[in-house]
Amino acid sequence: MAWRELGNPKWTFEKGLHDLGGGTWAWLQPDGSWGWSNAGLIVDGEQSLLVDTLFDLPLTREMLAAMRDAAPAAREIDTLVNTHANGDHCYGNELVAGAEIVASTACAEEMGDTPPAALAQLVATIGAQDSALGRWTRESFGQFEFEGITLTPPTRVFDGQLDLKVGDKQVELIEVGPAHTRGDVLVHVPGERVVYTGDILFIEGTPIVWEGPFSNWIDACDRIVALGAETIVPGHGPITDARGAEAVKAYLEFVRDAARERFDGGLSAADAARDIPLGEFSGWSDAERLAVNVDTAYREFGSPGERDLVGLFGLMGELSSARG
Repeated sequence: MAWRELGNPKWTFEKGLHDLGGGTWAWLQPDGSWGWSNAGLIVDGEQSLLVDTLFDLPLTREMLAAMRDAAPAAREIDTLVNTHANGDHCYGNELVAGAEIVASTACAEEMGDTPPAALAQLVATIGAQDSALGRWTRESFGQFEFEGITLTPPTRVFDGQLDLKVGDKQVELIEVGPAHTRGDVLVHVPGERVVYTGDILFIEGTPIVWEGPFSNWIDACDRIVALGAETIVPGHGPITDARGAEAVKAYLEFVRDAARERFDGGLSAADAARDIPLGEFSGWSDAERLAVNVDTAYREFGSPGERDLVGLFGLMGELSSARG
């Protein structure tokens, strides 16, 4: 099977706010590549819950303005849930600092690891280089405004599962990390058969396994399918259904198995990433993330040493340039 065109045909992948019905919305940001994340809104009566903020303040302001226009309850967000600690899902938190900000304990602990100033410095230094890495850095992160952001952490944390109410609407926060990051969380609205997955799902784009283990992420995909949601809002890419979770699971299993074969054959992680043909996943964007995914797999297999982030970024730049 070629895993392409996984968007739910009921919804178009266009920038902006999409009314999913029953007091649930999705904010989508094509093309879903690096930093272009999705978010969500849940309202009932006069109460509101925001699922994630965006990579910078202008983008988050634009989203919040659209939500306020669509739903009076969103004029003051009561609760913000951060699905994980990556900046494209939390750097806009300061704009709803009056809300209760909820995340898993692991997410809260990880959130300070990559402050906005670090990404600003990355773009200003590496992004200025005339190299494959420099070009990749500019293309991936150069469109965002990282200066002037005040990192605003969660005010409430939980482990495992937390059940919330938005008005009379039940909302379930389900921790499935570590997987993409240390503390990934699903936001499930059972009454509306809607789930917001954060970066457990990248649809028509390549997932990136920063943390692992692969088995946890594969189990998380099965958990999404088991929820029986009709409408699944991924962290990146078009709105999907169960097929999207199945496709991400298939990619993860493919990379794990292909990396294991090369690990057992004595290839380095970098050479394995250069060697693995993407086959049925070759149509997905951001294929260079394979470099990180293979590195994570090798660590699970027992590869020693500290992770070389600079080297991995360089390899992603190389793979991106080589694969066009």
